[in-house]
Amino acid sequence: MSEMKPVKEYIETAEDPRLPVEPALSPLLDEKLEAFLQFRKLGKNSANHTLRAYRADLVQFLSYVQSHPTLGEDSLKQVERTHVRSFLSDLHQGDYKHTSIARKLAAIRAFSKWCMRHGYLTTDPTIGIQPIKQERLLPEFLRESEIEVLLNAPDTTTSEGLRDKALMELLYASGIRAGEAHKLDVHDIDLSGEEVFIRHGKGGKERIAFLGKAAILAMRNYLHYARPEFALKNTTRPDNAFFLNRFGTRLSDRGIRRTFDKYFKIASERLKTTPHTLRHSFATHLLEHGADVRVVQELLGHAHLVTTQIYTHVTPEHLIAVYEKTHPRANVE
Repeated sequence: MSEMKPVKEYIETAEDPRLPVEPALSPLLDEKLEAFLQFRKLGKNSANHTLRAYRADLVQFLSYVQSHPTLGEDSLKQVERTHVRSFLSDLHQGDYKHTSIARKLAAIRAFSKWCMRHGYLTTDPTIGIQPIKQERLLPEFLRESEIEVLLNAPDTTTSEGLRDKALMELLYASGIRAGEAHKLDVHDIDLSGEEVFIRHGKGGKERIAFLGKAAILAMRNYLHYARPEFALKNTTRPDNAFFLNRFGTRLSDRGIRRTFDKYFKIASERLKTTPHTLRHSFATHLLEHGADVRVVQELLGHAHLVTTQIYTHVTPEHLIAVYEKTHPRANVE
């Protein structure tokens, strides 16, 4: 294990002002956490963003353990259900969202099972703790008119604008995740076949996504006029990434988020949007136009239909349109 590259080096470590400073764990606890993350990456093929979440949540819990007056850095085996309950109670009192607390509990469950297998725990302290009841929030999405404004916002007389338009057209046309777009290589794109091959989907799954005419045109323009200019900036080793940054290397997840922050302010002032908002919009608009929910499930790459069903909400505009079209006296004066 000591000869393997630490998982923290796989994860983007650029400073993010939104994140708190990570507490320092004792060498004993940090070693166990690192081994667990190695298991998740190499044994479970967890994505980098999943590893980041596991690390942040477990550092918080293990910091609580090592600072607890009856536990400490050498007493992981003494962790009991009451300690986990107390930790979760502190989170509730700290005004954490239910979704955040549920994610942290899931991380502790996974870590506890791994510790049990390796003899670091004698009993699983998460047994008997009920799942955190979460609010069912509807996904935020852009209206079709806002999508038009967003996709037309980049200045396509510049290389950066051509890239940004191609990126946004791709995400809205295919519904793929921003992280999946970040991992795309040139050979993953088949513009003549109107397909994108996702080799590194969530959970390591592969799938095919589809492209529309507008996305294909934007991506062709980027490939022909902008990407070669970016590629010339890389004087070391050519990068096969489809989307390049100004240095000619792969556009990062963080770079994609910054790109969207710039254009979303133009498209909509009513939402605090992220690149994932285009995925929500993709699914919502397909269903509004009559797509079957199981087809949308396949297009999104969801393992379970219940995940896709959050998009079967009804917008007020769609509700009014259906009412006026179907009610026998809706248009009688």
